Amino acid sequence: MTRITMREAISQAIWEEMERDPDVFIMGEEVGVWGGTYAVTRGFYDHFGPQRVRDTPISETAIVGAAIGAALTGLRPVAELMTINFAFVAMDHIVNEAAKLHYMFGGQMILPLVIRTVGGGGRQLGATHSQTPDAIFAHFPGLKVVAPGTPADAKGLLKSAIRSNDPVLFIEHATLYQLRGEVPEGEHLVPIGKSIVQRRGKDVTIVTYSKMLDVSMKAADALAKEGIEAEIVDLRSLRPLDMEPVIESFKKTNRAVVVEEGWPSYGVGAEISARIYEQAFDYVDAPVRRVAQAEVPLPYNRNLEQLALPQVDDVIKAVKEVL
Repeated sequence: MTRITMREAISQAIWEEMERDPDVFIMGEEVGVWGGTYAVTRGFYDHFGPQRVRDTPISETAIVGAAIGAALTGLRPVAELMTINFAFVAMDHIVNEAAKLHYMFGGQMILPLVIRTVGGGGRQLGATHSQTPDAIFAHFPGLKVVAPGTPADAKGLLKSAIRSNDPVLFIEHATLYQLRGEVPEGEHLVPIGKSIVQRRGKDVTIVTYSKMLDVSMKAADALAKEGIEAEIVDLRSLRPLDMEPVIESFKKTNRAVVVEEGWPSYGVGAEISARIYEQAFDYVDAPVRRVAQAEVPLPYNRNLEQLALPQVDDVIKAVKEVL
């Protein structure tokens, strides 16, 4: 095991896959000479050259459209969008082409395409650059949506995404790049569509993913000092959505809190809550609680931004309410 940052884990995953498979290449705004907006691809241009590390025009439509075309011809593009907020510009390509072509043509074509992008708030980037619209993309069958919360999962899931023959939206949280964690050395793959229990407990089930995993773990540490043992299930992938560990945990604790950074209306928490009620109604001892972002465009002011985003105390409060 080595202890590295999320940024280093993501960079390692891309580098290793490019070394392993000459069909893998990366494209996006400033990924080449500049080394990436978040320095993930620093050094790639000098090592792999301009054919495999391609700086693109400032056009998300062009980036995703060209990546889809490249995937259809047998290459394995890793297309970087500077922020998930800009993915809306390429929405038609993502949900009407990438997600549907394999199905609409009876499996005659495959799209081994990864779209890497950055989501989430907390960096004072304003309402249009700080959104968490993960549930919107997870709504569409045919598109895999992955959002890791640890460096180990970031590396393992990204390597699996690059090797997948399906289009994958890989969402990296803007505030997690400096998060450190243990990452296995050598070949490390994590299957897409498999949730995992990140912390064992017996009193309440906390279901979460991405940045909110870190928030939930800190809340669980605080609750443990009061004798409350929370079990934390990390979804890791939103589509496919693996509910088995969630339901298994809920049948043990009979109480659940779902923590997400997105807005609660029509969100991930709503979906998880509905499935718990559908699949484990006889085990419900308290209403499922949701912790999510305030229903406002995220403010620029730091104090207001933090007030709108889910915090450790919000998770603690929700847990105590279901108990």
